[in-house]
Amino acid sequence: MPRISAAAAGNPKAVVGITYQHFNLCCQIKEAASIPSASQNTALAERKVLVSYRATPSVGFHLPRLGQASYIDRATFSAEVSKDIVPKIITANGIDAATLRTEVTPGGYLLKTNASLQTEGDLDDAAADRLASSLGYVLRQYRVLTSRLDDTTGKTRLVIVRFPQGSLSATVAQRFFEAADATKNGLGGGYSVVGDEQIFLNATNSEGKPYSGLDDASFLDGLRRAAVSFGSPKPRVSSLGNATARFIGNDWRRSTRGEGYQTLLGGSDGELVRKLDEISRCYAFLLAKTADSKGWARDE
Repeated sequence: MPRISAAAAGNPKAVVGITYQHFNLCCQIKEAASIPSASQNTALAERKVLVSYRATPSVGFHLPRLGQASYIDRATFSAEVSKDIVPKIITANGIDAATLRTEVTPGGYLLKTNASLQTEGDLDDAAADRLASSLGYVLRQYRVLTSRLDDTTGKTRLVIVRFPQGSLSATVAQRFFEAADATKNGLGGGYSVVGDEQIFLNATNSEGKPYSGLDDASFLDGLRRAAVSFGSPKPRVSSLGNATARFIGNDWRRSTRGEGYQTLLGGSDGELVRKLDEISRCYAFLLAKTADSKGWARDE
């Protein structure tokens, strides 16, 4: 079962007509994968990786009221995706789904907090990138973040802000997110949550320039000052250092079939993409069912 933390390309007109019988049929995906199991490749070093993404789509569906959805509705849908869709994506990649843990947590992007999914486990870089691509492809995300928070040789500045046990709710995370950006412009780019820790990464683009526009010293200084001035619950900067972090993505406006992801998935004609296309139909049905019950697809 997925865990919900205490904090915590389709045509919709075509999908709405799919029956529950068809949903059950399309979700009976064969578990044999076209690529070797990651656990079978003992020659590859394994290190813990965190894959961060959202369950609600960025593109591909007519959902004019999704932006008005409550956090709890997004978190509930995220839990359903974690239970019904994510394990199938993991299995299609030749990975034992039981070896990875997925949790619903708050996650921030551009000063807004939404329910997000964090999948964690021991994977080599190639397997992690392929899994991130698969998740982004099925869930129609512009980008998915992969990070290794214990990789001290990484070049990405890591700052962890720890809150008292059980106090880091989505509301608290958003308050600190806003306070940090008010302290130093550029800190409102994004964050992840694991347990009672709000994680900030000064991620860089392909040219090595931070998306925040801040050098590492300024990035850390802003978060420290925000923690000192923040009210209750009182946070503290509990650890800092370096990590490895990178975005895997696809520009759906230009690559409408997900070609940016497909390149890492063996090509559009590969067996993995065919399996993911099957899973995409299951996801589209689940989304249509939720959108219908929550009113996300109603025109303004």
